[in-house]
Amino acid sequence: MSKPKTRSPHGQHAGVYKPDAIKDVAESLSINISDQVASTLASDVEYRIHQVIEEAARFMRHGRRTTMSTADIDQALRVLNIEPLYGHSPYNPSTFRRTVNYPPANPPVGPVYFVEDEEIDFDRVLREEKITVPKGVSWTAHWLAVEGVQPLIPENPPAIPRPSDQPQTESKLEQQLNGLSNAPGANAATAPGAVATNGIAGSTGTSAALAPVVKKQQQQQQQLVKQVLSRELQLYYTRLTSSLLPPTAENAVKRTAALASLRSDAGLQALLPYLIRWVGEGVVGALKEGVQSESDGRILEVMLDVISAILENNTLFVEPYLHQVLPPILSTLLHSSLPPSHSTQLRTSASQTLSRLLTQHSTTYPSLSPRIMKTLLLALISSGKSRGTREGAIRGLVGVGKEAVRKGLVEGGGAKVVGSEYEADPVENATLIEAVMDALQVLKPTTDTDMADALDTAKPADVAVAERLREVLGDLFAGRVAGDAAWAREVLGISSAS
Repeated sequence: MSKPKTRSPHGQHAGVYKPDAIKDVAESLSINISDQVASTLASDVEYRIHQVIEEAARFMRHGRRTTMSTADIDQALRVLNIEPLYGHSPYNPSTFRRTVNYPPANPPVGPVYFVEDEEIDFDRVLREEKITVPKGVSWTAHWLAVEGVQPLIPENPPAIPRPSDQPQTESKLEQQLNGLSNAPGANAATAPGAVATNGIAGSTGTSAALAPVVKKQQQQQQQLVKQVLSRELQLYYTRLTSSLLPPTAENAVKRTAALASLRSDAGLQALLPYLIRWVGEGVVGALKEGVQSESDGRILEVMLDVISAILENNTLFVEPYLHQVLPPILSTLLHSSLPPSHSTQLRTSASQTLSRLLTQHSTTYPSLSPRIMKTLLLALISSGKSRGTREGAIRGLVGVGKEAVRKGLVEGGGAKVVGSEYEADPVENATLIEAVMDALQVLKPTTDTDMADALDTAKPADVAVAERLREVLGDLFAGRVAGDAAWAREVLGISSAS
């Protein structure tokens, strides 16, 4: 039989980390501990040291090194969720010196090492140049670009002017100087940004008068930041416009694909001002002559489709360009002479596009709907307006909303004006009369049945409603609305209960 293992005497510690070190630390903290507690704590400390060394050795092997550094110890402490040791860096290692025991200790102890402190000569420090400590790293927020334009602020790099800009600027300033000194009141320059010279007298004091003007113009030119489109966006713009126009049958597939791309693709924000300007120029070109052809009608349809696609694209920020989007829509809507075969479709499409624009942006700009409604009311009830303009105004009111129809046709007297001017020839003016009836249909209440009860002339209340209807809408439209009593009361704003 094998002999049983002999146990070490009680309190004897066979580890590397001695209990005496634990006792020394405890005594420095004014804590008295027994030999058994010191032995147990020494064993735990030794286990922790082995654990840290093993983790540090793992980092050393991953770093393909054979010498362990303080960085390995720091990484090991971080992995073990232990606070790292401060004051030790692998880039500036500490120098340890060994001290000699004096007088010789009995019993002898192991070697003692210490970190040698550098001796600083104050005379040398005072003679040296003082180094200003830089500010600490801080963070701040600023606009790198707004709508693709880089603002000129100290945080952004300055715009690099093109070599051709400086001579051109100097020539403009020379022209202005010559115009001020030689011919007061003359048109010195015709380019945008030229300084008007009207009202500046004589050549006396010309330099003094021109100095602030020139300085202000130079500041404006410095603030101008030009946006450069990438080659890809330029190619996309060329392909897009060539696919949309001319609106021939052969380009139908390309036109559909171009509108789909414009409706859903992201990254087109930089092209937005160019597209809106292209649409505006296309609408002006199609409407500039007195009588429009069928080709002009198809061009206007494409332009309205482009605006609608831009509004449907959720990735485009259209609000800064609303003042450029509205003129093409209102021009198409209120133009007096559109092609007969496209007139109704163009005005209806423009009305729907206007409705979408107001739905998306009227909350951001509360005054947008009242201003557009005022423009449409003036086009509807003003004297001397053509039939096409009135029709467009009526369809535009439908696009604005139900209350706009009520204020324009009922309270504003628009229906009565149309009925009094065009009831003599209802056949020729059928499109306009139909537009008014379509607008009044917006005010018609929804019912579960298709049957409608007409106003009963035997009832005094219905007779009063009919008379009021003729006063508001005129005889032409009052007779058509009177066939539905609920509709007539809703147009006048009378509840069914009353």
